[in-house]
Amino acid sequence: MPDRTQLFDPRAVAHRHARARQMGPAMFLQNEAFAEIEERLQLVNKSFTAPAIVTFWPEIWGKLSTGGDMVEGLETLSLEPGAHDLVVHAMALHAANDPVAQLIQCRRALKPDGLFQAVLFGGQTLTELRAVLAEAEAGITGGLSPRIAPMSEIRDLGALMQRAGFALPVADSVNLKVTYANAYALMRDLRAMGEGNALIGRARHFTRRAVFELAAEKYAAAFPADDGRVVATFELIFLSGWAPDASQPQPLRPGSATSRLADALGADETKILGDD
Repeated sequence: MPDRTQLFDPRAVAHRHARARQMGPAMFLQNEAFAEIEERLQLVNKSFTAPAIVTFWPEIWGKLSTGGDMVEGLETLSLEPGAHDLVVHAMALHAANDPVAQLIQCRRALKPDGLFQAVLFGGQTLTELRAVLAEAEAGITGGLSPRIAPMSEIRDLGALMQRAGFALPVADSVNLKVTYANAYALMRDLRAMGEGNALIGRARHFTRRAVFELAAEKYAAAFPADDGRVVATFELIFLSGWAPDASQPQPLRPGSATSRLADALGADETKILGDD
């Protein structure tokens, strides 16, 4: 029986990835994420001697210029505490049942002043497909079944980084607009990415064909591209943080400032009424 306390079915996740490899995987989003992480690492003024890369796709992420131990993106990561000066979590965190636990495992795996980098799908991903599938299924069957996983918003992920104990956490995102011939082509591509429905609560029976036909019609009407195709949104969220270390910049204690902001800005100070 599936564990209803979890969001994702680990067996289904593994099956989706195996099926994608058999299909001939569609890796353009993985490649886009790879290129962005590679560029960001090049900007870090530090050499890494003991990196680790958490991924479901080592054939892609093993090409990072830093190299590194390949670690499968399971719920419990094969990371030795304090063993790495760099951990890259590569397009796997959005499929984790407990993303905070994943972040904590990565932070504990870092040496002091070690760097953590992650990239994952964010909450704006597939907003168009989510909307039309829900509308079509509700209209035809009178109900809804889980089809597209809920994904984290950038503000929430920044807070999770702090909860996990990272110093100097940063979160930013990139929205990619991809066009497809139709909604069917998009769904085929999702299967080829290994991003098919792996939710615990997914329907265990075949969906009526009329649902997909209506969803495709609604998609074409609501989200057309200029060339007669349809548009799909993919949001990539990038996370960065450091394992705490005494050498890092530290915030000053409140009230310990030795100069005035008005002096630094060259501005005149005006007292507020009632100010002593």
